[in-house]
Amino acid sequence: MTTRMLSAGLAALFVTTLLVAATPRSCLAEGEFARTTIDLGVVVSDVEKSVEFYTKAIGFTEVKGFKVTAALATDGGLTNRQPLDIRVLVLGEEKTATRLKLMEVPAVESKKSDNSFIHSQLGYSYLTISINDTNAAMARLKKAGVKPIAKCPVELPENLAPGVFLTVVRDPDGNVVELVGPKK
Repeated sequence: MTTRMLSAGLAALFVTTLLVAATPRSCLAEGEFARTTIDLGVVVSDVEKSVEFYTKAIGFTEVKGFKVTAALATDGGLTNRQPLDIRVLVLGEEKTATRLKLMEVPAVESKKSDNSFIHSQLGYSYLTISINDTNAAMARLKKAGVKPIAKCPVELPENLAPGVFLTVVRDPDGNVVELVGPKK
């Protein structure tokens, strides 16, 4: 693997906004982000199950992923001598589409998060995905065998978002995923 390939892999792995945030403010013009969406990397217990959930139940599309060597991941501060095989899922076809990067690290036993509720632990708690049709999303979830939690879908208050519904599901590792949108 060439140095150029390693550098490209590392750049793809880091969230663009984190790279921009690390640049001294004196070097940035206001609003000079390469993308205004962020990528989210998630370590999962079973990458195949997670890819199936996010593509079939939620509606992401899988695109070409990438690998990061153990040396590069260690030098970059990402892992402790573990290689990464990243599966990339996108919402949309635009260059700025949200990217969900899923990875399984089989050589280690990762701790499971407490996702009982979004307030159960500090840190990132849930994904919110804006949808165009709650009825279509419910049909896709049902076909994939995924049941919403609680009384979902629930309509949001008129003063907050009239005609918009919230549906909450859990991915295979118990992470909370919100689907928010109207019924058509």
